[in-house]
Amino acid sequence: MSPAMRTAARSLATASVDTAAPVGRLAELVEVFGLDTVMLATVDPQGRLKGKEFDAQVLLARLASGQLRPEMCGYVIGTDLGMTPQDRGTFSWESGFGDITLVPDLDRARTLPWEPGTAVVFAHPVDGDRPHPQAPATILDEQLDQLQGLGYEVRVGIETEFAVYESTAADAAAAGWRRLRPVTWDNRDYSLDRPGAAVGFSRSLRQALARAGLPVEAVKLESAPGQIEVTFPYGPAREACEQHVLFKHTARALADRQGMAATFMAAPADGVGSGMHLHLSLWAGGEPLLARADDPHALSELGERAVAGLLEVLPATAPMWAPYVNSYKRLGGPFAPSRIAWGRDNRSCAVRVVGHGPGLHLEVRLPGADANPYLALAAAVTAVRHGVTADLKPGEPVTGDAGWDEDLPEVPRHAWDAIKAFETSPLACALLGEHVVAHLASLARLDVDHHAARVTDAELARGFAQA
Repeated sequence: MSPAMRTAARSLATASVDTAAPVGRLAELVEVFGLDTVMLATVDPQGRLKGKEFDAQVLLARLASGQLRPEMCGYVIGTDLGMTPQDRGTFSWESGFGDITLVPDLDRARTLPWEPGTAVVFAHPVDGDRPHPQAPATILDEQLDQLQGLGYEVRVGIETEFAVYESTAADAAAAGWRRLRPVTWDNRDYSLDRPGAAVGFSRSLRQALARAGLPVEAVKLESAPGQIEVTFPYGPAREACEQHVLFKHTARALADRQGMAATFMAAPADGVGSGMHLHLSLWAGGEPLLARADDPHALSELGERAVAGLLEVLPATAPMWAPYVNSYKRLGGPFAPSRIAWGRDNRSCAVRVVGHGPGLHLEVRLPGADANPYLALAAAVTAVRHGVTADLKPGEPVTGDAGWDEDLPEVPRHAWDAIKAFETSPLACALLGEHVVAHLASLARLDVDHHAARVTDAELARGFAQA
């Protein structure tokens, strides 16, 4: 590739496609990178990319002719992890499993270095001429719009832990998910003495994300076997979620190409917990608002209201940040909160206040790595908005280990209890809308139903000879 072509490639890696002339800009992207494939993708309730791949030239021709109206079966935004459909509702046999229309967001077209010759274009599900009310991005957008109506913008940085194993996912499935070897085998938290497999994977992940215009802030080893943490810089909320979805897609793809497997389960093994921490700050007019003007280490009144809202609303919206049976096996474990509390630079709390001055922000430590970032962030934004509008005040911050304070409310520990609390919460229904609560509760219930009739290894080991 010539220097001129490389310069064009760098500018197009995160090209903002002019919607007034989308074909020309997308055609330029295809030409510069020699692309032959465009993936049209939407995000499902589990935070995964779903969609179709198009021949790049065929897609360009259809865009130019104005005939492109992509559709897919609507159940992609209404099923569980295993693509199990619901018995009733919008996406079920009762409704006939009709199609939904997707509107491509050509502004967000980008190349995928880990998928040779390929670009991805995010597409938003619509219902008639409006965003589909049950799409994860719509649920988040509604909350962001309401917060913006109060004059505030939320900025987000996401950090996520995940585990990497020296076996492809296909090999692990063939072995019944047993005897998997993590790429690290002891506590290597912050260690720069790293096994070769971990070094190679980490470097390739950083490089691929950077080439896609998704640079990470930092990558480090974590304390559990095979565990890695990736931190992304602050940015607009919607872009942070899109970036996170692409990051997970990248991690899985690169691991597979290197004969490994990456998992974002919240609890992939006994004693292992992988979290997705949301770092939030509120802004207005280009200025951060969470720190007091006279004390850069203290929360402003607005910040206190935001914390109080998080403490009140997050326990009632657990299926949005802990969507599966497995999610609750992380909570209360190592470095995962067990009590609903807040504190200054206190990692035992569900909400940690960290930083100072312009960098002072809130770290929400409840979501697991398995959470859909759009839904987890929607729950947090909803909570902040409620705290602000209801003028709530938090109790005193916790200075010790919050887990030992029995006067503090417990984090939900079982999926079924969390679902019941969610769907019967007047507050959740009022803030999110009954249709959103009913939809997400029904999806969470599918996961509970899946596990209810299955006998686990742990049950056999405990009860086979003793029951």
